[in-house]
Amino acid sequence: MPSFRRVLIANRGEIALRIIRALRIMNIEAVTVYSDADVTWPHASMADRAVRLVGSSATETYLNVGKIIDAAKSTDCDAVHPGYGFLSESSDFSRTCRENDLKFIGPSPETLRVSGNKLECKRIAESKGVPVVPYTREPISETEEAVRFSKEIGFPVLLKSAFGGGGRGIREARNEDEVSDGFSSAQREAKASFGRFSIFIEKRLVNPRHIEIQIIASDDSNEFVHLGERDCSIQRRYQKLIEMSPSPVIDEEARNLISSFALTVARAVGYRNAGTVEFLRDSGTGNFYFMEINSRLQVEHPVTELVTGLDIVKAQIEIASSNKIPFAQKDVKINGCAIECRINAEDPSHGFTPTTGTIDFLSIPGGPGIRVETALQRGVEVSPYYDSLVAKLLASGKDFQEARNRALVALEEFLISGIETTIPFHKAVLMNDKFSKGQFDTSFIETTDLSKQMLPNLEEDYFLISAMLLSRNQYFSNRERPGREKIQRPPWFLSQKASGARFVDGL
Repeated sequence: MPSFRRVLIANRGEIALRIIRALRIMNIEAVTVYSDADVTWPHASMADRAVRLVGSSATETYLNVGKIIDAAKSTDCDAVHPGYGFLSESSDFSRTCRENDLKFIGPSPETLRVSGNKLECKRIAESKGVPVVPYTREPISETEEAVRFSKEIGFPVLLKSAFGGGGRGIREARNEDEVSDGFSSAQREAKASFGRFSIFIEKRLVNPRHIEIQIIASDDSNEFVHLGERDCSIQRRYQKLIEMSPSPVIDEEARNLISSFALTVARAVGYRNAGTVEFLRDSGTGNFYFMEINSRLQVEHPVTELVTGLDIVKAQIEIASSNKIPFAQKDVKINGCAIECRINAEDPSHGFTPTTGTIDFLSIPGGPGIRVETALQRGVEVSPYYDSLVAKLLASGKDFQEARNRALVALEEFLISGIETTIPFHKAVLMNDKFSKGQFDTSFIETTDLSKQMLPNLEEDYFLISAMLLSRNQYFSNRERPGREKIQRPPWFLSQKASGARFVDGL
């Protein structure tokens, strides 16, 4: 039985709800924190206890280590689960938890210090025989030095922050001028996102696949397990948008190879708990190259759960409390396929501009193989203070095509009013011929015209359906049944902007 009695969740939204549910399964009390901007969100009311963090911005609330620790101690918590984002990869936060007798549900501060340094991780991987692309062994501080090294390894190159993740602090350069122009902007973004100017350069593979391995590890007991791969190649500006497991281009031999690389790196850094080791697959040669470690729960972890039947969040908590992995490698089986669509509060028809508003209508899809993780509900206010992710739609099936078809049906049913979302974009991708054949890489979004599929012309249908509904509703509302009052028809709702689908509520 787990030793934890009460756990504080240092996060918000759908991931906070995901952790609450895992804790309840384990009969552990859940404590959440919430900002003033999140008063209407369900994670503020669904836990056993909730602590208000005064303020609305991330720095005032979810990134405020002092407030988080005070909340955990004032509610007599045994441990802290950071979810993902915010403080999940902070070695300083992990150490502060330890100093306050709170178990950090994640890697140790020492491991986080190493894994958070991309250059150090590359050096370690290379020393263990894991392939890496050419890169600068130390951070580069001068533009002239950046240009010189880029010319040595050959264009194109990537200018990358040595710390952090999430696609921030990265610039592509295809010639000397672009190195000069991009270097200072990459530094500024790295500083703004991760507090450090450190930039390094690596060779950019042309149109690779982004493949990652989910690992579960306990260095204390020398246990290291992998749960197969995820394909995260559908990206926009290095931000993952659609993920799946398994990858259409990975066979059993390749899976064994890349998984052995991942576990080699995990052992070398003394990894504990759940994490992801990320690789690039050269589209020409099929070779794999180590990229980085994401030392936390991933947004896309549910696709792995769906194909393995394992609960990764529950495993995280069990490892943190007992230092033992609750299953062995022989217990891990990959069955079928799962796809995840990250639904963001963004307008894909206007350059994915973030949108805000109050949810006034919500219809969540269901059916065989469908899983939706969201904290949205009617009346919730989507504010500008945090990440734009508002839901994750997952579909699983016996193979890639069944999972894709189920995802498409579910996207058609997913209606959100009050904000613009990326649902039309996801539908367009899944309907695309290249995607349906598994023929995609990290350049898919920038090289594929999705405009016709993403933005159908519904003007005529809009007025036609409006007229039909008006006529129908007037007909029924004016009819009376013997012995009954007039039939009251609810207001109709057409979610043209929310999903691009021809859906009507209230017929």
